[in-house]
Amino acid sequence: MIMSKKETSIALFHEKQVRRHWDEEKELWFFSIVDIIAILTDSPRPRKYWNALKTKLDEEGNQLSQFLGQLKMKAPDGKMRMTDVADTETLFRLIQSIPSPKAEPFKLWLAKVGYERIEETADPELAFDRAMQTYLQKGYSKEWINQRLKTIEVRKELTDEWGERGVKEGLEFAILTDEITKAWSGESVKSYKKLKGLKKENLRDNMTNLELVLNMLAETTTTEISKKKNPKNLEQSTQIARQGGHVAGTARKEIEKTIGETIITPKNAKELKKLILKN
Repeated sequence: MIMSKKETSIALFHEKQVRRHWDEEKELWFFSIVDIIAILTDSPRPRKYWNALKTKLDEEGNQLSQFLGQLKMKAPDGKMRMTDVADTETLFRLIQSIPSPKAEPFKLWLAKVGYERIEETADPELAFDRAMQTYLQKGYSKEWINQRLKTIEVRKELTDEWGERGVKEGLEFAILTDEITKAWSGESVKSYKKLKGLKKENLRDNMTNLELVLNMLAETTTTEISKKKNPKNLEQSTQIARQGGHVAGTARKEIEKTIGETIITPKNAKELKKLILKN
């Protein structure tokens, strides 16, 4: 799938157009279901096909419809009309319900990914091996990859510690991560991603080595402080997150004073890889 950079735009899917919209608040892409149906089924009336499929799924007790939404998108006649949309996860669930040869590669891929995740549960080292291969295929240097994999280990230790302290995965993890990031970088996660021109991409995958090191310092320090202070609630964990981030923030300012330039850079993965290739 080839994505353009506009907030509401056209994506190319097997060289065919798919309307999509980026929701900045939810940080999710939403795709026109009718456009996907048209591509995977070659139906001359994709809207009618989708309505029939939706009715069938509802009758079978499938709860997929609960995860669908509607957005105004430009129709072939140029007018803005409401159309059913789905985020990526819901779209993959929908594809599994489409009896079409063109949907089979996606179903096989989803089955493969599911099998790999089960394997990784039994042997977590496999996840690191796959991550290494994925980053190499994307063009990252081995030095950067080794640093990035270390950040994954550090992050896991931190989230395990949060779990021990009763912090809930999801929103509460995100709140604490944001506090750490603001304390060391001066940017919230959202503003940091905006600075680098990112949407759904992982922020750490778009950091320089020095940014990664400071982020690791912030998270490692937060983990160690939490272990010593044994916070009892989210508020106490939030204070500790700020303390851990502040330690790395102090280090950042000292480094910036020494080298005479800011460490927080708008460079993203594409620009960083170009520098690697030049060298």
